[in-house]
Amino acid sequence: MKIWVDADACPVIIKEILFRAAERTETELTLVANQFIRTPPSRFISSLQVSSGFDVADNEIVQRMAAGDLVITSDIPLADEVIAKGGTALSPRGELYTRENIKARLNMRDFMETMRSSGVQTGGPPPIGHTERKEFAGQLDRWLAARKRGA
Repeated sequence: MKIWVDADACPVIIKEILFRAAERTETELTLVANQFIRTPPSRFISSLQVSSGFDVADNEIVQRMAAGDLVITSDIPLADEVIAKGGTALSPRGELYTRENIKARLNMRDFMETMRSSGVQTGGPPPIGHTERKEFAGQLDRWLAARKRGA
């Protein structure tokens, strides 16, 4: 099982947590982005630069991932595709997307998109804080532990 990262918008602190976890557990980690992403030297960590364009990185992740893989993304439609393909989707804030909650997240995303397109200023999410980093690391550790038990 592998970890895929929708890396264009993934915060640096989350990438650093992922780098340490990949090394510690010898788990293959691939960052996918429209731009060059620097990674530490490691046989477990790589990056894949794709061409620019709408959803190019997302489509590449869905095409390459397999059932059981973990995808780190804040992109709700990508998370929905990952779940449909049998993968696990986790936001950089530590929210685990599931079959039970993804449709509600899609509906909220669409609602907020409608609000923004009508001119309402919705603002963006706040910066990732200690609580979100801790939640992310906890969810990641649970996934890695389950992977180890299943191996």
